[in-house]
Amino acid sequence: MQKAFGAALLVLVVVAACGCGGGTTSSSNKGTVILATTTSTEDSGIMDEFVKRFEAEYHYDVKPVAVGSGAALFMGQNGDADILLTHEPKAEKEFVDKGDAQASWQLMHNNFVIVGPPSDPAHIKGMTSGADAMKAIAASGSPFVSRGDASGTNAMEMSLWEQAGVSPAGQPWYIEAGAGMGETLRIAEQKQAYAVSDKATYTVLSKGLDLKLYIDNDPTMVNRYTVTVVNHEKFPGTNIAGALAFSNFLKEPSTRKLIKDFGMDKYKQHLFFLD
Repeated sequence: MQKAFGAALLVLVVVAACGCGGGTTSSSNKGTVILATTTSTEDSGIMDEFVKRFEAEYHYDVKPVAVGSGAALFMGQNGDADILLTHEPKAEKEFVDKGDAQASWQLMHNNFVIVGPPSDPAHIKGMTSGADAMKAIAASGSPFVSRGDASGTNAMEMSLWEQAGVSPAGQPWYIEAGAGMGETLRIAEQKQAYAVSDKATYTVLSKGLDLKLYIDNDPTMVNRYTVTVVNHEKFPGTNIAGALAFSNFLKEPSTRKLIKDFGMDKYKQHLFFLD
């Protein structure tokens, strides 16, 4: 979590530059909405579509801050974001239980995958269990790149290590990137290492990466995205009108159709599934 706090402090500089959530940038719009979100929504391209369509329909300016889910939730805990789109269920529950959320609901899901070098030094090809694959990676001493950023992906990785009975920290083969999903995958390619990724980001970037998909459709590796409106009563500086407008936009039939169809034209597969 210290890394998450550090990441959050960095993005707060970005937020400060953008202005507070309730500010306006021109006489023709309704204000600015600060959206703290996981990097996978940015790397997959779906966030750009959300912002473009929302701004056109509702006439707000949206300032997405793409960080790990831990850092995004930390921003919410400080009232530095109006609305969150994250994928870290345990931390999200804690956020709600503390009274920091005005509303919280599940938007969509896909799954986490394990990718790695074509040579497959840990021989995980053909396995179906993420935990078994992680155990084989550790046993072989093959390089593994972790996001290391308290993100939702990082939380899933830690869960898999725990299931495998492995403590990777400090091992010579374990590399903590402290980076977003796209950058972590690029480092894994450079190091010819394994990594855990959300499937959408890997699919979008895979043609430019020398990494193979090995573990897919493990039912324990579901990746759920949650929308959380920050509690305006607790953090009165937030733009509650804009946050609720964005939340409602994500529920609209046209937005749900966008999510349902996203990726089909270019990648011939669904990148996200509606909840």
